[in-house]
Order: sequence, then C-alpha cells, then structure tokens
Amino acid sequence: MKNPITLVVVLIVLGFVGFQSVFVVHEGQRALLTRFDKVVRNGEGQISLYEPGASFKIPFVDKPLYVDARIQTLNSTADRFVTTEKKDLIIDSYVKWRVVDFAKFYTSTQGKLAVTEARLKDRVADSLRSQIAKLTIREIVAGKDGRDNEDSAEKTSSKREQIMQNTMAVVGPETEKDLGIKIVDVRIMKVELPDEVSNSIYQRMRAERDTVARLHRSEGRQEAEAIRAKADKQAMVKVAEAERQAEEIRGKGDAAATKIYAQAYSKNPEFFDFLRSMDAYSRSMSNGGNVIVTDNNNEFLKYFK
Repeated sequence: MKNPITLVVVLIVLGFVGFQSVFVVHEGQRALLTRFDKVVRNGEGQISLYEPGASFKIPFVDKPLYVDARIQTLNSTADRFVTTEKKDLIIDSYVKWRVVDFAKFYTSTQGKLAVTEARLKDRVADSLRSQIAKLTIREIVAGKDGRDNEDSAEKTSSKREQIMQNTMAVVGPETEKDLGIKIVDVRIMKVELPDEVSNSIYQRMRAERDTVARLHRSEGRQEAEAIRAKADKQAMVKVAEAERQAEEIRGKGDAAATKIYAQAYSKNPEFFDFLRSMDAYSRSMSNGGNVIVTDNNNEFLKYFK
C-alpha cells in the first residue's frame, strides 16, 4: 500500500512543481522574470523578454512580471495654463502611449503604471505650459491670427494641431529614451476660460455686440426714413396723377353734359326751362326752407304764377 500512495504523492508534487514551472503570456502582453526581486538577465547581461505564449521558469524562485504592450490612454485632469497676456485657461488633454523598450520601462519605473503616468503627465503638462505661455487667448480660442472669420475653426484646429505636434516632438524622444515608452498621440480635448475671465470677456463681447446692434439699428432707421420718403413721394405723384386724370374725366363729363343739355334745349327750349326751374326749386328747398324772397319782376317763380 505504501508504494501506490508514495507514487501518488510524488506525482502530485511533480505536477505542482511542473505547474509552477510554466507561466503563460497572453496576447497583447510581454513578461519579465524577477528572481529574488532582481530582474533575470540572459548570458549577455540583457533583460530577458518573453513573448506571448507558454514559457518556463524556476518554480518558487522566479516570478513573472507582466507588462501590457497595447496602447494606453492617459486621461489627465483639466489644468490651468497661463497665456502670454497672463490670463488663465483651463485645458483638458489626453495622451496615447505604449511600451516599446520593456527593459528600459522596468528599470526606470519598476513596471509600475502609476509611476509612468505621473512622469508622463508632468512632462506633457510642462511642454503644453511652455507653448501656451507664448500665445494669446484669441490665438488659442479664436484662430491663428486672433480674428473671427469664416476660417476661424480651421485656424483654431491648425493652431492646436501645431501645439500637439510640438508636444509630441519634444516629449516623445525624451520619454522613449528615459522611460522606454513611445507617445502615439497627444490631443487637446477642451479649452475653457475660468469663470472670472469668462465674465470679463462676456461683458466685453456684450458691449461690442451692443455697439454693433446700435449701429445696425441706426442704419435701419436711416434706411427706413429713406424708404418712407420715397414711398411718400411716389404716393404724392400717384395722387396728383389721379387728381389730374379725375379733372380730365370730370371735364369731359361736364362737356358731354353741356352738349346733351344744349341738344335737349334746342329741341324744346320751353320744356328745358321748366325742368331747370323745377330742379332749382328742389335744390333751394332741400335744406328745409319754405320761404323764398324775391321781387315781382324776377322770373324765378314764373311757373307758380
């Protein structure tokens, strides 16, 4: 009975030792081995780097240190930057980076992500701060030449792109040399003004817009007066033309009426006189009067005799 039990124990021990002798590096990772808190090196004195897959180590002595080889993102908190006008800006940015020299990365940061990000954040912030200090708020916010025009968005993008490219050009080689990491991209996500600066700028912008508004209103009133004067002139001309045409038509009507009266009179003068007298009587008594004062020789009332 002892031999089978011993065999089982030996197999279990061997299996456990064999399990402890193998470590697996997943895709997107690289691994270093540490032995008694010292990194394992090869015969040439260089740090041994293990690619994805299964590898062997000395059990209970070697300890694998896994390093992420994928692109990492450093989301820095919004920070204050001072422009050349001594005005503050709140800028929010992020950095894309990855490890390219794993040996350098381990020796400089002990493979600690927090240490790497802290150093990288300081360097990127210093580079941005030195560049922002040479620019005005208008150059950063409004455009390359500080003017508000149709190309302001494109110029703003170009200016910020220049800042980001300069940051990569300055910080990239340093971090790759000192930390063993490569900066893939630097982006400025948002640029804001502090509340105290925003209020003063908004007040100035409001004053400028009020001035423009008053100018537009003044020009509008001037144009309205010109349009109104032109319309009044046209109305007077049209009224005068209408009155002239009315006088012509009235004159033609009077002439036609006179002609008709003349024709009627020539046909029966006595009857025409009678009609005109009746019409005169009617007009003289139309206002409610019933007394007519005249002398005996007046022919006005000859048809009443």
